[in-house]
Formats: sequence, C-alpha cells, structure tokens
Amino acid sequence: MINGITTSNPVIECILSRTAAKYYDPDATLSDEQIYELVRIGTTAPTSFHMQNWRFIAVRTREAKARLSPIAWGQPPITEAAVTFIICGQLADSSVIPERLAPLVKAGVMPATMVPEWENPARGLYMDQPQRQRDEAMRTGTFGAAAMIYAARSLGLGSTPMIGFDADGVHREFGLTKNEVPVMLLSVGVERAGNWAQKPRRPVTEVLNLI
Repeated sequence: MINGITTSNPVIECILSRTAAKYYDPDATLSDEQIYELVRIGTTAPTSFHMQNWRFIAVRTREAKARLSPIAWGQPPITEAAVTFIICGQLADSSVIPERLAPLVKAGVMPATMVPEWENPARGLYMDQPQRQRDEAMRTGTFGAAAMIYAARSLGLGSTPMIGFDADGVHREFGLTKNEVPVMLLSVGVERAGNWAQKPRRPVTEVLNLI
C-alpha cells in the first residue's frame, strides 16, 4: 500500500501484466458471445457528452481476415489471432445527444430538462469544428479499445493494438461511412509461447510534474 492506495489487487495486476502480444494460437477461436462481451465492456468507457460515437467491426472469418491482411501490412496477428477489431470513432455530432441521453431520462438518472444543458454546449464545442470532431472520434475509439484490452487480459487473452494499416483501404473494404475514422486495429486471441513480459517503462519521475 502506498499512501492508502492498494497496489496489489486483481485490476492493478491485470494492468501491470498486460503486454502487446506478438504470437497467437492460430487454431484458437472466440465465440460470437465472447466477442459480443468484449465490445459490451468496451462500450462502458467514457465518451464526451455520452455521445458513444463509436463502432466496432469484428474481423473473425478466414475470408474477412484475408481482406484485412494486405491493407494492414500483412501483420501476423491479423490472420493468427481469433479476431481483429476495427475500432471506428465517429466524428462528434451534437445532434445525437438527445437520442443517446433518452435512456438516462427514461431510467430516472437524468431529468429531461437537463438534456439541452448537455446538447447546447456540445453544439458550440463541435459544430463547424472538423478538427475537434475528429479529435473526439480518436479519443472515443481509444477509450473503448483500452477497456477491451484490459478486459481481454483479465479473461486470459492476449491483445495487440496496431496503427499500421491503410486507412483509405479500410474505409473502402469494410464500408466505413464518411463520418467514421478507423482509430486502430485491435487483435485479440489465445496467446502461444514466446510473447514478452511487460516491458520496463520510463521512471515516473521523468513523466510526472507535481505542481
């Protein structure tokens, strides 16, 4: 324990033991239910104004992997891992906020009068601001992917986040819309021998400023 913070619990141990897998068992598969659960967990990650501006494409069949591999530089996890998710962030659009907040209002979590108090500032923040819209898409997709990475680790699975791919090719081949950005690829599967342990990180004293 450090200053009242427990440093040895299952969640922290999962985070500290995670590493990007290089080697997967190509014969191991994940069920559709397991894939669904990983995405469900991913969608509990935070999003700006609760927009939930993301989509997840699960590339899991041999045919789909063959389509993705050449536009992902032939990286082995694409074909060897059980599934590779195309993590799509959607350009921030304040007009979706009433719809996305409706379940909160129905559940009694948020009063209906509060919805415009979220939608109006979001409109001012993102409307006619293409860079902010894209930045938010990238943030949203990254938050979702991170949750899936640690969920996979907690389930005894490996994962590999990748930015090495042809974004235009992914758009064409997998039917992304104009408002979608392929944030990253995330392979998940059963690891085989040979993967590295967690790599040492820079000292906290080099990256933390206490002010």
